[in-house]
Amino acid sequence: MDRPTKFSEDIVPLSDLKVNPGRVVGQVDTTHRPVLLTNRGRGVAVVLSLRDYEEQTEERAFLRGVVQGLMDLEEGREMDLADVKKRLGLS
Repeated sequence: MDRPTKFSEDIVPLSDLKVNPGRVVGQVDTTHRPVLLTNRGRGVAVVLSLRDYEEQTEERAFLRGVVQGLMDLEEGREMDLADVKKRLGLS
């Protein structure tokens, strides 16, 4: 579940990361909220925990597959179950 951004905590100047990278890494790991790194007041990068990154990557891949499947159905690209089993060598 996405947690809402806390702007008072989740926007960090790049200079703060240079001084105490462990604090920023610990924060994203504990809160499961990304941290926006800024340089001269402009966003330059996002720090995200590895677990959260992997979960988001898997979710995006799943959603892309669902959308592709719905597009295939809409455009008439479908197969019945018997043909799928035959194609996969399961029949």
